[in-house]
Amino acid sequence: MMYAVEFEVNGEKRALQVRAADILLYSLRDSLGLTGSKSGCDNGDCGACTILIDNLPMKSCLMLTVEANGTRMTTIEGLTNSPVQHAFVRNQALQCGYCTPGFIMNGEGLRIVNPHANEETIRAWLESNICRCTSYEEIHRAVKEVFSSKES
Repeated sequence: MMYAVEFEVNGEKRALQVRAADILLYSLRDSLGLTGSKSGCDNGDCGACTILIDNLPMKSCLMLTVEANGTRMTTIEGLTNSPVQHAFVRNQALQCGYCTPGFIMNGEGLRIVNPHANEETIRAWLESNICRCTSYEEIHRAVKEVFSSKES
């Protein structure tokens, strides 16, 4: 059985026909061509699939597409001129880049939800994502820079 879902992705209204068991990550990648969110673990541990749903970070591998019906989503492709993205570049906060979209989306979510986050909050927020190349200090420095600059 197929279900009709409608949501807004990166400012654009989208509609899909999906099965009840379809995972949001794969609907974004396979049906909408938004491949910035990555499949790293498929069980919510790594955060490579993080997107914003109604401005909150969500691991899209843990959400059914039907659960996203009526929401407003932002993927890495939808960020334009993001201070978090700029800080990642300035701080060379990546190595292989696989985890980068998830970390950026997580940092962007923190910037929206808590624009005055302190050091402790930033560290706790970033714990939900994994970087296998161990660029944690550069990633932390990049996100921290956003909160200590006037750019946020």
